[in-house]
Amino acid sequence: MYIMKKVIVGLSGGVDSAATALLLKQQGWDVLGVTMSIWDESLPVPPAGVHNNACLGPEEEDLKTIAKVAESLGIPSRVVNCAEEYKQVVIGNFKEEYKCGRTPNPCIWCNSFIKFGALPAAARRAGIEFDKFATGHYAIVNFDSAAGRWQLRKAKDETRDQTYFLYRLSQQQLAQILFPLGGYTKAEVRRLAARHNLPVADKPDSQDFYCGDYNDILKFAPEPGNIVDMKGNIIGRHEGIWNYTIGKRKGLTGGGTRKPLYVVKIDAARNEIIAGFKEDLYSKTLQVQQLSWLSIAQPAGPLRAAVKIRRQAKEASALITPLEGGCARIDFDEPQMAATAGQSAVFYDGDLTLGGGIIA
Repeated sequence: MYIMKKVIVGLSGGVDSAATALLLKQQGWDVLGVTMSIWDESLPVPPAGVHNNACLGPEEEDLKTIAKVAESLGIPSRVVNCAEEYKQVVIGNFKEEYKCGRTPNPCIWCNSFIKFGALPAAARRAGIEFDKFATGHYAIVNFDSAAGRWQLRKAKDETRDQTYFLYRLSQQQLAQILFPLGGYTKAEVRRLAARHNLPVADKPDSQDFYCGDYNDILKFAPEPGNIVDMKGNIIGRHEGIWNYTIGKRKGLTGGGTRKPLYVVKIDAARNEIIAGFKEDLYSKTLQVQQLSWLSIAQPAGPLRAAVKIRRQAKEASALITPLEGGCARIDFDEPQMAATAGQSAVFYDGDLTLGGGIIA
């Protein structure tokens, strides 16, 4: 007797997750929509119109939209509370990194520990049985029988590709994931949603991690310190190092020069912001920590790969040399601009996502 396989789809209220549920239903899956609730009621509610479709924001309108999507698709849906896990892991990392003068990428931690960790685990605890977990990410998963490993590959639409945010997934997580949109472009997804009269066909994409001011989350008391030039001369003052990121220009003046100044380094130990010129932002070597090897096993020695140091950066050819303690040194063929501590460097071989690490 044929038993229909069950899949839970992470419904966010956007067109991508709705199209994912639609495609899987068309393929014959028994589809259930699940939505993770992560909003912290202690955070201020932004003024009307400021929500900006952010991932972390008040959920009332999104839940109404998700209910309409589920009804349109003819599938049941459930809300699973992941707020405490999100607060401990994602927000905790976010605050700690900024406090230490680094610039975190909360989407990477959310994907690894919450969307593909806490959410499916919470669904099982709630008694929801399923064979696979699907989301609207633009990426491709396949199993390499020769290597005996699950692999993560870039999506067809490289302008939408999200493998950069998924490099920390584990083999166990990849084994249960479906990414139906990996072979589609964003335009094709919107046309598909429009043809089937999904209520989110024209909904704008999410624009940011949080709907308000980051200081709403950080809640740090001011810690005034010096802004210095590359020679250590004091050229200004700041109210907290967390207000600055590598490459930032706003608020930097002085130094006796008309050339634009940029943040080139954040020294948490000295509570200093170091300012310099654009050419001072370039470096050929960086170190990463907390390595995560994904589509390949940890290499025994150096390997060449293309490296992306931020989501929108171009890949750059480099030599990656593994070090002790889950670290690696990356030597680029050409200097790279504004490598930022706390962000991720992700390694590629063509469309294959090898792994990556946190820039130290």
